[in-house]
Amino acid sequence: MLNQFKPTWMFTSIFDVTPTFLLEHGIDTVFTDLDNTLMPWDKHEGDDRLNTWLTEMNHFGIKVIVVSNNSHQRIAEAVDPLNLEFISRALKPTGIGIRRALKQFHLKRDKVVMIGDQLLTDVKAANGSHIKSILVKPLVNNDAWNTYLNRQLERVVWYQLKQKYPDLHW
Repeated sequence: MLNQFKPTWMFTSIFDVTPTFLLEHGIDTVFTDLDNTLMPWDKHEGDDRLNTWLTEMNHFGIKVIVVSNNSHQRIAEAVDPLNLEFISRALKPTGIGIRRALKQFHLKRDKVVMIGDQLLTDVKAANGSHIKSILVKPLVNNDAWNTYLNRQLERVVWYQLKQKYPDLHW
């Protein structure tokens, strides 16, 4: 049961995930959550760190696709200036959005990783879709109202994960 929430890897921030690391693990495509992973949930644009990270990914031929539960409009406003493709209303933690992205972009599961800041949505969706996952810390310490409850439940799951897998660390 707990395995469905166990990330493949953990990084402090998405900006710490390097193209070298991804390529060494056979990854050529990153699915990423939007809110509190790529940019703070209450912002509609990225910062210089995001632009630098995306430029580096592009330089190494790594495709970045946003897979988010947000509306089409919210994601489009945020990522259109960044020229990123996206899947909206991904219905995470189900794997529907991930499977849709795999099919739409003709991708192989073993070459894709999902990066997100939530165990209960991002990691579970990745694991349920049989792709690798990277858990990152949220970019900001506050959340939208609809994420708050998830964070409370996540604390319980995180505690249980740490008991079962003491090697999990940032």
